Order: sequence, then C-alpha cells, then structure tokens
Amino acid sequence: MRPVSGAARRVTLALAVLLGGAALALPKYRLQAAPQLHLTQGNDLWHLDRRVMSCAYCHEQETGGRSWNPFGQAIQATFRREAEAGRAVKFPQALSVLLESGGDADGDGYPDALEVFARTLPGDPASHPERPLADLQVEFDAAGGAAQFAPPTPGGKGTGTK
Repeated sequence: MRPVSGAARRVTLALAVLLGGAALALPKYRLQAAPQLHLTQGNDLWHLDRRVMSCAYCHEQETGGRSWNPFGQAIQATFRREAEAGRAVKFPQALSVLLESGGDADGDGYPDALEVFARTLPGDPASHPERPLADLQVEFDAAGGAAQFAPPTPGGKGTGTK
C-alpha cells in the first residue's frame, strides 16, 4: 500500500469538510424555525437532535434535498408573494406570515399552524393531530394562536412571543 502524500491528504480532508458539511448540516432555517415554533422546549441539546425538527418538515425526504413537500412549497410561495408586494422578508417573518394565513398546505384538514402547535408535520397529509380540529383550535387559541409563532424580537433568543 502506497503512503498518501501531503497534497492528497489535504485534498481528501477538504472534500470531507465540504461534502460532510452538507450531509451533517443543520441549515440556518432549521436553527431559526425550531425555537420560533417552540419545538426546542425542554431539550437543551435540540440543535444536535434532528428529531426536534427533521428536514421532512419542509422537504419530501428526511435528509432534505431539492424536493420540497407542500409546506416547503408554501414557504417558498410566501417569499414570492411578499417580494411581489414589495416586502423583503427573512425566513422567520415568512414563516410567521405563512402560519398566520390559516392555510393547510398538505390538505389534511388541519391548518399548518395547528399542526405545528400539535407537533405534527404540516407538509405530510399522513401526519396530522389525533385530536378533533375544534378541540385543538380552542387549545391553540388559548395558547396565543398564530401570534405565538411570531418572529423573535431584535436581540431576543428566537423564542417567538410565547
């Protein structure tokens, strides 16, 4: 077996960093959304735990990638609508606007904001709350409604308004 040269080792290391970073990435969107949606409560190590908010929240695959599920497509459409209206929004604002809209991206009968509140996937019609819609709506409204998913205030820690 031939010894590996220093240059080859550096190239291999650079490729591992570049490719491994994509595979291990916790995109900034996930890092922003998880606290804003109150998915991190009670888990001090949430940023290391993909179960807190998997890529399947917005993507068709658990590993992310280019294909977006209906909720991910709804976020993209929100960015477009806001831009067309002359409003430049960042991800937390777009997420809040989408959840305040009352839409049901996956068409399962539960509005996206209620699915987030119930910790089901708003982009997967097979993932929906088990409780009746009316009961969940009462609890959601009592907890602050969609306003609880508002973007963090400047200088805040990204925990919305709850």
